[in-house]
Amino acid sequence: MTASNDHTITCRFSDGIEHLLKVPEGTEVLHAALASNVPILHQCQSGSCGSCIGKVVNGDLQMRKDTASSLLKDEQEQGLRLMCSSLAYADSTVEFEYPSTLFAPRQVSAFVDSIEWIATDAVRLKLELAEGDWVDFSPGQFVRMEIPGSGQWRSYSMATSPEQIPKLDFLIRTLPDGVMSNYLRDKAAIDDVIKLEGSFGSFFLREQRAASNIMIAGGTGLAPMLSMLDVIRQRSGRKPRTLLSFGCMNEDALFALEDLDLRQYWMKELEVRISLDQGCPTGQYRSGNPVEAITREDVGSDTIAYLCGPPGMVKAAFGHLQSLGVELANIHAEQFVPSE
Repeated sequence: MTASNDHTITCRFSDGIEHLLKVPEGTEVLHAALASNVPILHQCQSGSCGSCIGKVVNGDLQMRKDTASSLLKDEQEQGLRLMCSSLAYADSTVEFEYPSTLFAPRQVSAFVDSIEWIATDAVRLKLELAEGDWVDFSPGQFVRMEIPGSGQWRSYSMATSPEQIPKLDFLIRTLPDGVMSNYLRDKAAIDDVIKLEGSFGSFFLREQRAASNIMIAGGTGLAPMLSMLDVIRQRSGRKPRTLLSFGCMNEDALFALEDLDLRQYWMKELEVRISLDQGCPTGQYRSGNPVEAITREDVGSDTIAYLCGPPGMVKAAFGHLQSLGVELANIHAEQFVPSE
């Protein structure tokens, strides 16, 4: 018999599949889902990665106050919850913006192809999967990467599209004294073996063909945007107008300009705006942040927005885009929070 204090959660996925999940009182929804093999995306299980996000469309799910949360207040007011820290107080229905058959994470091995310093604090790391290994992902998702010799893992978004597998590129911000940063500076070598696990994350390119896309990227938050742009370009049919607003601290921190030029050459519907927080003496780029570069004229009635970068930038972008008329449900975000 079902205990009277259990609640039934209907987990509804984008492919129309529904799973009925019994959640005991005091048990987080994700933990109950894992025990029942309900395919909710997850990774950190601590509230920081945002992978297990779902939208409560009826009922009552509340997130615990004593755990970390990568969700902004606006997102929570929209009904979004992280399943790893959500408790059920009534029978509820939760919608997930991905199919029930989305990729199951797996561990694979990859070899280092190249390490290129592309800015004062950024590296392009090129990997190639070992023969026979494969990782599935949607553009925008990330993998966990084990730093050789440390036993520690960090999370990075792919900067390449799924069609480029077994090749994978990553844009990695370096810190003065971080485990991954020190490895890249002092130890990394061609043909090093790196373990990967993935894919993870609910930040990915949506399938609907919007009238326009707006992408706002801060620093290495550009990585998933490059992956998304490549998939948009590869799709058949009419391409949506896409505006990418990319920002860095200063010219020394700026990178991937050739990548952006190539994509603008390939994609006539793509416009790129580059902003520098500390200004640009030559006047070649706009002064300010990438959020302010978006104006009301850039927004359409069904614009979809993708945000990736530091938490402060993401929070500011949510408010700015809503003030311009972008529906909250059409804003998708990934925050880059340093692990070190």
